[in-house]
Order: sequence, then structure tokens, then C-alpha cells
Amino acid sequence: MIELLSSPLMQRALIVAVLVGISAPIVGTYLVQRGMALMGDGIGHVSLTGVALGWLAAGSLGLSPNDILAIPGAILASLVGAILIEVVRSTGRTGGDVALAMLFYGGIAGGVLLIRIAGGTTTNLNSYLFGSLAVVSSADVRYTIALAIVIITIGIGLREPLFALSHDEEFARASGLPVRMLNILIAVVAALTVSVSMRVVGVLLVSAIMIVPVAIAQLLSSSFARTMHIAMAIGVVACVAGLVITYYVPASPGATIVVMLITVYAIVAFIRAAMAAGARHRTHRRQVEVVS
Repeated sequence: MIELLSSPLMQRALIVAVLVGISAPIVGTYLVQRGMALMGDGIGHVSLTGVALGWLAAGSLGLSPNDILAIPGAILASLVGAILIEVVRSTGRTGGDVALAMLFYGGIAGGVLLIRIAGGTTTNLNSYLFGSLAVVSSADVRYTIALAIVIITIGIGLREPLFALSHDEEFARASGLPVRMLNILIAVVAALTVSVSMRVVGVLLVSAIMIVPVAIAQLLSSSFARTMHIAMAIGVVACVAGLVITYYVPASPGATIVVMLITVYAIVAFIRAAMAAGARHRTHRRQVEVVS
């Protein structure tokens, strides 16, 4: 453990992991409440195109390393994609699922093609698709800190109006809340979260760290605020544990974190179902005793 903490690479990765674990479930709580759990996937795929554009821009400018503009490119592409999803969804010109599907396919295909054109390798591509400890640089830490501060400030500071919007959009509109602005704000924060998380879990799995901790927390609490807090704690523990495991075991951090989260969800769901069945059995037995 001392060796792990003394490694500058792991120090950077752990800082990013903690910030991702805190910030991603905050946004995920709103997305789950709104029934838009797959939005993170759509944005994640678009962000890969932004990574590729960053590679191309860095190459044309002669910058080294050539992925120095990858995160800024991902942020820009994610913002554009998120706002586009929200505009299409709100205008009702086509279904939100159709917009997400187009982003899924176009984003991943465009990103793969452009990264190849920019001279990227399979290793480079996999590090963005599935996350990698080896790619977390000092610049990534600075980007993550700045973006996490924005995400946490908006997600916690505007929790009441964002909850009202997520719970009942028509009620929020009738209450005088700026619904359009808040919708776009949630989309923007989701885009920033994807950009923050991609280094640890990768763009293909980024939605899982936003959604699965919330799903687990919902099994443990019915309160919106408590669900968010529990999800944040679960996210931090999962991200840190996944990184520590992959420091010693040659495995993808993103895949390890997601498998851990899904395993925890399955265990908690099983225990809750067993407890509910036991409670029903005890109630039925008491009713039978009363009748007899």
C-alpha cells in the first residue's frame, strides 16, 4: 500500500477517482429521476469524437504529446452533444431515444475514424474507451478538479430547483422555474461529468458510474437527498477500490469498477428481496394465527 501511495501515477489517478466517484452520481441522481439514464452513454460516445478532434488539432499545431488537447476536445464535443439532445427532446421533433441512438452511432464511429486518421493506435483508443491508469496526467488532474468543482457546485447548490424539475417538469414550469434553462443546465453538467469520468472508466462505461451507484442507493433509501449522498459514497469507494485492484492486477479500471458496482447492486437487491419475502411470510403467519 505504501508503494501504491508513493507512486505519482497512482496519486494522480486516486485524486481523479475520488472526484469522479463524488461528482458522477450527483448528476446520475437527476438523470435517473428524469428517466434519462442512458443520456450519459450518448454523450460519452460523442466525447470520443471530441478526443479525436483534439488529437487532430494538436497534430496540426505540432503540440506534444498529441493528446494534450484530447480533454478540451471531449469537453467541447460533449457540451454540443448534450445541448443538442436537450434541444431535440424539448422541441419534440423526434423522440429522445432516436436522438440518443444517432449520438451513439455517429459519435463512436466518427471518433474511431478520426483517431485513426490522427495517427492514434489501438492502445490509445482503448485507453479512452475503457479507461486507463497510464493516461492520467497532471493536466488531467487539473481539468478534473476544475470540472468537479463546477459539477458539485451546481448539483448540490441547485438541488431544490433541479429536483423539482426532475420530479415533475410541468409542476416546475407552473411554479415559475426557468425550465428550459434548467434542462440545458442538467445536460451541460452531464456533459462535464462525462469529460471528467472518461479517463478513469472510459467513454463506453462512463454512464455506469453515473447510474449504478444511484440504483444501489435507491434500494437503500427513498429520500432523494439521502439517495444522492449514499450514491456519492458508493461511487468513491468503487472508484478507489477499482483503481487499487487494477494497480496489482492487469485489468481495465473502468471494467473492474463497473463489474464491482453491478455485483454490489445484485447482492443488495437479493438481500432486499429476501428480507421482503421474509416480512411477507411473517405477516401471513400472524394472520393465520389470528384466524385460527
